[in-house]
Amino acid sequence: MSTKNAQLMTMARESLRGKWGLAIGTCFIYGLVISVSGVAFIAPLIIGGPMMLGLAMFSLSLSRTNDSDLEILFKGFKNFGTALGAYLLMLLFVFLWSLLLIIPGIIASLAYSMTFFILADEPELGASDALAKSKRMMRGYKWKYFCLNLRFIGWAILCVISLGIGFLWLIPYMQISYAKFYEDVKTEYQVNLEK
Repeated sequence: MSTKNAQLMTMARESLRGKWGLAIGTCFIYGLVISVSGVAFIAPLIIGGPMMLGLAMFSLSLSRTNDSDLEILFKGFKNFGTALGAYLLMLLFVFLWSLLLIIPGIIASLAYSMTFFILADEPELGASDALAKSKRMMRGYKWKYFCLNLRFIGWAILCVISLGIGFLWLIPYMQISYAKFYEDVKTEYQVNLEK
């Protein structure tokens, strides 16, 4: 992959320029919906997938500098069955790998991390196909994605010190950085397929 994590983060900040309010508001609504649904035990399992798909769609839209709005967050419900299936399968696979030890579980979560971005771009794919494609795309890039996540630890500590207020800025920054990472991995994956 030619683009370094620091560059992807810079590109994410560029995409967020002038759109921080929209990004913060959307991520806040996402967090609020997930938190409120947590009151009922089964609700987060049911809406988790469609909400994650909606967040991926919003992140890609903002990353690509398309017209973004809050409504995109709820477009994941249009592909409810696939999003729910992908979410439940991902949870199951990560859980099963975690039974071996924590590290295989972390590796599995990294392998499946692009699933909802893939579904955002290719809604015709089935849940298991999206998971399998994410696993193929992340082959050789899991460590890089892990390192991208590590870059946010310092920011997260500062957010905790600010009594959590900083997370309003950090979460959108992370989401758009993940979208940039996906775009980069996707390009590399397509180039490798053509070879």
